[in-house]
Amino acid sequence: MPEDKEQASKEGDLRPYRVYAIEYGTVIDHIPHGKALKALEVLGLTTKTTEHIMTVGMNLESKKHGHKDVVKIEGKELTDKEVNKLAMLAPTATINIIRNHSVFKKMTVEVPKEIVGILRCSNPNCITNHLTTPTKFVSIKKHPLTIKCWYCERAMVGDEIQF
Repeated sequence: MPEDKEQASKEGDLRPYRVYAIEYGTVIDHIPHGKALKALEVLGLTTKTTEHIMTVGMNLESKKHGHKDVVKIEGKELTDKEVNKLAMLAPTATINIIRNHSVFKKMTVEVPKEIVGILRCSNPNCITNHLTTPTKFVSIKKHPLTIKCWYCERAMVGDEIQF
C-alpha cells in the first residue's frame, strides 16, 4: 500500500478525491461516459485561447448509469445556449453552478422543443447549408434523441446530429 493511502487509512479518511472542488464555476455531471471531450468541443472550450481551468473525469463510477464523465470549468457559468447544446449531446447531464465552494444552483439539462441556430442540418441540399438562414429544428423524440429540420424535414438521430 502506498504511503498516502496508509496515512489516509490511519486517519480513517478513505474517500478518494479524483476530481477536486472548485471555488467558482460550473460542474457538468452525469455526462454519458466517453462524451466529456466532445462536450468541451461543443462548448468551444478546446481552443488554446480559453482562459478557464478545466478538470475532466472520465469513466467514473455512477450509481445511476454505471459509468459517467464529469467536467469542471473554473471561472465560467454556462449560458442558456450552452446548456441547450449540452442537452443535445448529453441529455442525462446535470449542471451545478458553484460559488464560494458551494452549489449555488443545480439543474438538469432539458432538450428544448425548438432548437435555433445551434445545430447543422445533415441534408446537403437543405436551404440552411446554402444561405445564411439560421438553422431550426424541432425535437420529436427524447430517447433516443431525434430531431427534425424545420426547413427540409429531415429527421436526424445519434451521430447524424451535428454541431
